[in-house]
Amino acid sequence: MGFYTFFLLLSLLQAPLFYLSATSDDTLEQGSSLSVEKPNNVLVSPNGVFSAGFSLVGENAFCFAISFMKSSVPTIVWMANRDQPVNGIGSKFSLLRNGNLVLLDAGRINLWSTETTSPVSVYLQLHDNGNLVLYNIRNESLWESFDSPTDTLLAEQKITKDASLLSSKSHTNYSSGYYTFYFDNDNVLRLLYQGPDPQISSVYWPEPNEPSFRAGRTTYNNSKTAMFNSTGYFQSSDDLVFSASDCGVVLYRRLTLDPDGNLRFYSFDEKNKLWIVTWQAFSQPCRIHGICGPNSLCKYDHALGRRCSCLPGFKMKSNLDWSYGCEPVGFNYNSLVNNIQESGFVHLTNTEFYGYDKEYFQNYSLQRCQDECLKSSSHCQAIQFKYRKDTGYYDCYIKTQLLNGHQPYFQGDAYVRLPKSVFSSIENPMKELRLECPQDSNPSLLNRTYEKEGQNRFLKFLLWFAVSLGGVEFTCISLVFCFLFWNRLEHVDKDKQGYMLAAATRFQKFSYDELKKATRGFHEEIGRGAGGIVYKGILPDHRVAAIKRLINDGHGGEAHEFHTEMSTIGRLNHMNLIEMWGYCAEGKHRLLVYEYMENGSLASKLADSNALDWEKRFGIALGTAKGLAYLHEECLEWVLHCDIKPQNILLDSNYHAKVADFGLSKLQNREMPNNSSFSRIRGTRGYMAPEWVYNLPITSKVDVYGYGIVALEIITGKKPTGSQFSESGRMTENHGRLVKWVKEKMVGADSSQTNWIEEIADSRMGGKFDKAKLEILVKVALQCVEEDKEARPTMHQVVEMLQCHEEEKIFDTPKVPDPSCESGLLYFDNTEILLDV
Repeated sequence: MGFYTFFLLLSLLQAPLFYLSATSDDTLEQGSSLSVEKPNNVLVSPNGVFSAGFSLVGENAFCFAISFMKSSVPTIVWMANRDQPVNGIGSKFSLLRNGNLVLLDAGRINLWSTETTSPVSVYLQLHDNGNLVLYNIRNESLWESFDSPTDTLLAEQKITKDASLLSSKSHTNYSSGYYTFYFDNDNVLRLLYQGPDPQISSVYWPEPNEPSFRAGRTTYNNSKTAMFNSTGYFQSSDDLVFSASDCGVVLYRRLTLDPDGNLRFYSFDEKNKLWIVTWQAFSQPCRIHGICGPNSLCKYDHALGRRCSCLPGFKMKSNLDWSYGCEPVGFNYNSLVNNIQESGFVHLTNTEFYGYDKEYFQNYSLQRCQDECLKSSSHCQAIQFKYRKDTGYYDCYIKTQLLNGHQPYFQGDAYVRLPKSVFSSIENPMKELRLECPQDSNPSLLNRTYEKEGQNRFLKFLLWFAVSLGGVEFTCISLVFCFLFWNRLEHVDKDKQGYMLAAATRFQKFSYDELKKATRGFHEEIGRGAGGIVYKGILPDHRVAAIKRLINDGHGGEAHEFHTEMSTIGRLNHMNLIEMWGYCAEGKHRLLVYEYMENGSLASKLADSNALDWEKRFGIALGTAKGLAYLHEECLEWVLHCDIKPQNILLDSNYHAKVADFGLSKLQNREMPNNSSFSRIRGTRGYMAPEWVYNLPITSKVDVYGYGIVALEIITGKKPTGSQFSESGRMTENHGRLVKWVKEKMVGADSSQTNWIEEIADSRMGGKFDKAKLEILVKVALQCVEEDKEARPTMHQVVEMLQCHEEEKIFDTPKVPDPSCESGLLYFDNTEILLDV
């Protein structure tokens, strides 16, 4: 009996180690789960269009999401735990035997559940329309993802009194944002802004200062239901009706409340695998409330997109988010309204600050309006002064807060009240948001602690009971535990060197022998750089890979290079960045395994006389800019690349650009924005910004400078220094420095000369290029290579300037601005200073 008791006990001890995971492609059975540690552990709809599983949203941070899989980059359309990501180890999405669907963080903490129960069997199924439904065996629906949308509505999915859309904070931060699309208490669908300050909120669509019936809405139908169909027709119970520009054709469509607060209708382009905007609520994005935060101005034009700038005398409050707006520099309004400081007014033409009017006066002169503002009881921060044609009078509005500021589409002026002491400083140009390098580059994990589970007292009782049955059982159990203990120690000892990297990055760890075999003894060299040599190899699973063998300089440089590149790339995930598959950290060997790029580097293709036409060149310039913008501003740890050049821009089989080689990169710590020290000069001659030479603080603008040089090289086919090939294949001397040569062509162009664009364009394109797009790229590139780093745009602004112009070519219909066309260029015009004397 003792022998059987031992095996009973052993099976009880091992039972918690095995968790059922019985799923079919589209169905999750009762008592089974999806694991975050198994990337292929997902549900897929029968038509293969939608998938449900864990999506990476940050370093070691995952959310359970439903994604549209046909686009070039999967599009998340629903998310369970957008504000509480789970750990990348041990987390599970489980259908319990009581009928409850739960999301367990690290397998322990319940972060989300459907709160359902069922006395009969249940199962979870993902449908072809993207709806995830929990059924019982009677095929009765217990819960549906369609009933709790996040920021996106799919075809036949409904907005109701209990289901609204809530925007994300940004296109890469999926947590809850500041805009809501919902049914109000009067049965009307509205757009609401609720910013970081909970005391500030406002409805901005339909037009809030007009009755609903003027916008074609009715308040009499209280059913509160709205939806659209796959042909692109939207209808609501409040009589709101709109349709896509391609209405009538059955397509995959989505209605999304974007992070900028604009409601947009998207249609999927099967040919290009892209979402196209086919309707939007606002053609003028600056009319959206809170878009630039308090004490700021929003300005929009079709060439440069949307731009936010602080008012004179103010600075940006948060370098990460315009929603926080701007704050006063060296003064506060309490001292002004109590007349402690002498004040005056700054005149802003064609400018409106919507809302927050304390008082309104008709037929007032400008001086009288300003006098009202200067009264201590008014708590006035500005006045709005507007001429009304219907009355022939000027109206005066006393503003107690400066919100929703925009220009120039307003027939009136604003006068901002400021202390006279700051007037001397407001004429200085406003500085852009700076991203500088800190020294600390340690990774940060989820801000959550995990307590060890308490011992199972019942299991402990069984253990002592079994031990008491006899010496044989006791001896066997002791031997089993000793074996497991020593085996675990041996395993930890063996993998100690690479454990931390594997836990942080989740990449595959290869042995040195595996990679040596994959490269046939490091036989085929395909690239070489300061950090190492790159070889072509074929992995055991038959994937073609680029394997970088880091160079050992004898002074620890190899290990430094390895850990720099691993810790950097392990945090990154973007379609325009090189993808890393694994690594080797064995003894003195340090190797990195990347995806293989069929078309090599941009440098090699620029040397090929017929490789790149204009469309490929422009796409490479835009893709590179997107990758750098992600590094600088969007990933969890800001990254400076520090060595942007054509050799570090790789091209896949479709000539899509991938930024590579992070051996010289530097992480930017959010808590130390002013630390910009480097132990040595980094980069390549010809692409290095002046800051390196003059020992100035190193910021993200060094990458902007390098990008500008690369963009000019893409346009002209000329290298920044030295010689290059002519069209005939002979070597010719460069026309001085590349930047100087391009500027001279622009400045020297006149009616008697050949068009300067045709002169600088690479002759190997045979004159086949879009002159307007090429001119935009030239001007953007020249902005990027300004000697003064403060005059250079950010990479996010570069993307917006290129992308806005690119999208103007997509439609024959008037341009529909894309949410990404939002430039942060800081400039201020039409400024006049009036002193109160």
